[in-house]
Amino acid sequence: MSNYFALVGLVFAINLLPAFAPPTWAILVFYKLNTGLNTFAIIALGVLASSSGRYVLALATRRLRGRLPVKQLENLEKMRSVLSRRGRGVILYFLFFVISPLPSAQIFEAAALMNAPLVPITLAFMVGRSISYSLSVISASTLKSHAMGPLLLDSLKSPWGIGLQVICLLGIYGLMKIDWFKKARTNPQSN
Repeated sequence: MSNYFALVGLVFAINLLPAFAPPTWAILVFYKLNTGLNTFAIIALGVLASSSGRYVLALATRRLRGRLPVKQLENLEKMRSVLSRRGRGVILYFLFFVISPLPSAQIFEAAALMNAPLVPITLAFMVGRSISYSLSVISASTLKSHAMGPLLLDSLKSPWGIGLQVICLLGIYGLMKIDWFKKARTNPQSN
């Protein structure tokens, strides 16, 4: 039972990190290969703990909105309205969380700064992670356990992984710098 609590605590904690966390799927696969935990329990607890961690990360990030300049807040509000117009929000949630390889921390942070509704985003995240974690954990039995240590370390030290995290953080900053009022005025189809 303590292994289940350790798994939930570890997955929750790494999903609170705003960047540079090891991928949750790798932690779940590591647990599958090195413990006798039930496969379904690993997947279900992984989905719940990672979703909860990302939701709390988004709530914490949302608290930073009060420290942003008024102009950036107005821009973020306009961006949210542009992105959520005519059902685009549902499509974007699907793309970002079900089939996107982008790090979810930055997506949650951007959503929080835009003051987007976090519950639908978290539900889309849960659906996407249910699929990806299931595929990872179920196929883990075909992997050799000694290959997981280097895989975890490589995901943390990889120049590509670090570069992607930095690019995503810069992307959030860039989205806040776009003049969404100007974009809306120049796009007459927006209403």
